[in-house]
Parts: sequence; C-alpha cells; structure tokens
Amino acid sequence: MATQKNAAGRLRAAAAGLLLATAGMTLAARQRRLEAERLQLRRMELEELASRRRALAHQQRMHWELLSRAIDNPSLAAVIDTYDPSIPAERRRQYFYANAWYVNLYHLYRVGLIDQEEFHGHARELMHNPLMREYWEASKALRATLADSSDEAQLGRIVDRLVRDLDEADTDEWWVVGTPPADPRDEAD
Repeated sequence: MATQKNAAGRLRAAAAGLLLATAGMTLAARQRRLEAERLQLRRMELEELASRRRALAHQQRMHWELLSRAIDNPSLAAVIDTYDPSIPAERRRQYFYANAWYVNLYHLYRVGLIDQEEFHGHARELMHNPLMREYWEASKALRATLADSSDEAQLGRIVDRLVRDLDEADTDEWWVVGTPPADPRDEAD
C-alpha cells in the first residue's frame, strides 16, 4: 500500500512537473509571439515616420521650386502675392525670399532636425535682420488664419515673442536676446 501511495505520489508529481513545463513552454512561446508583434509594430511605426519625413522633404522642395518661380517672374508672383499693394514689387520679392528662409527653418523643426531651442536660436539670427522683421510684420494676417494648436502657429508665437524681445532689448548683443521655450516634444518622451 505504501508502495502504491509512493508510486501514485511520484506519478502526480511527474504529471504536475509535466504540466508546469508545458505551461512554461506555452508562456515562453506566447512571450516570443508578443515580442515579435511588438517589433513588427515598431518597424511599421518607423516606416511611417520615414515616409512622413520623405513627404515633408518633398513638400519643402516643391515650396522652394514654386517660390523660386515667383521670385524670378513677377507675373507668377502675382498669383501668391497677398501683401499690401503699396509695397514695391522688389520688396515683395524680398518678402518671398524671406518666407523661403522662414519655411526652411519651420521644416527643419517639423522633421525633427532641430528642437524648439535651436529653432529659437536660428529664428533670432534671422529676425535680427530688419528686412526679416518687416516681412514678419507684413505676413501677420496670414499667420492669424492658422489653427492655434498647429506647430506653425506655435512657432509663429515664439517668433512674435522673439521679435518683441529684440525690439525691446537694450543691448546690441542680439544673440543673447530672448529665452527659448521648453519644447513640448521633449516632455512627451
């Protein structure tokens, strides 16, 4: 009887061990599957990001191409010219060129090549130039149509504050004027 009990106990222990081993293998297989799915999802996210960056780069090239044509040809410039008609044609062409510089900076931010602090520094350099500030003022009505929550509107407000800081600064050291804002993309990490 004791032998039967021992044998039955050993059999139950072996069955429990087999059951645990099977459960462990099933759990390990499930974890491998989940990890593979997670990696596949991450791969897809990175591909989407790369595709988006390519699209933004293409859009920036197109913007430059179209703007270049407008700068070179006043009859084409008339299509996109929303500036005050009393502004001389040569000055409006300069505004188009100023816009190209600003949009380039905006796209650098959008594709993640610079953060808001770097954007602020480059914008400070651009806005140090009186003609850029004149362009910025002349294009105020266009920026007023942007959705408040858009990147473009947020960056526009940064430049607005920067221009105000430059105008109010009591120093000739323009490169130290203004405080860059914290980049909300940094807080999301």
